[in-house]
Amino acid sequence: MDNASLDSPATAELQSFLEQEKQRAMLNELVAKLTDVCWDKCITGSPGSKFSSSESTCLTNCAQRFLETSALILRRFQSMQQ
Repeated sequence: MDNASLDSPATAELQSFLEQEKQRAMLNELVAKLTDVCWDKCITGSPGSKFSSSESTCLTNCAQRFLETSALILRRFQSMQQ
């Protein structure tokens, strides 16, 4: 393989695709972690056909705090890299 083929548009497209897949994997990991953490924290016993009002409120608050904390950590890491 020569240098011309390494700089081709196809290589750039592949790199873009791989970056998108990496971001999707990170998002899926974040959602799985959020689900585990908030489920364990908010759901007691076996849920019925729908969440109770307190479970629903807890899940909403937990998810919001989890996402805010994740964003804060990400911004902190980004500032440390600069």
